Amino acid sequence: MAKAYLSKLQNLVSELKLAPEVGSSVEIKHFFSGAALYVNDSICATWTPVGLAFKLSESEVAGLISRGEAKPLKYFDKGHVKKGYALFDQPDLIAPDTCRQYFLLAAQGTVSGVK
Repeated sequence: MAKAYLSKLQNLVSELKLAPEVGSSVEIKHFFSGAALYVNDSICATWTPVGLAFKLSESEVAGLISRGEAKPLKYFDKGHVKKGYALFDQPDLIAPDTCRQYFLLAAQGTVSGVK
């Protein structure tokens, strides 16, 4: 199952042409039952069976959740909420420009040291 998410994340990152703009070490690896995008050895996004999640500032995450655009990230029904992550449970519905913006914000957070 993880291979499907790894492939999806690799394809999306490639389509959005993120690597040249991030200008840092970009790598996509298996992550639990999905895949994770690492920038400078820090996770900034994951794609798993629950959806596509971006590591963003607490204020950005709170805004997205309060507007109903994203949900809190929980990998398991009874698991705890992962702070600092905005989950999009239907990633295919995110407009490409919007998706690109979230990837870049998440990558900037890892580059600037905001984790």
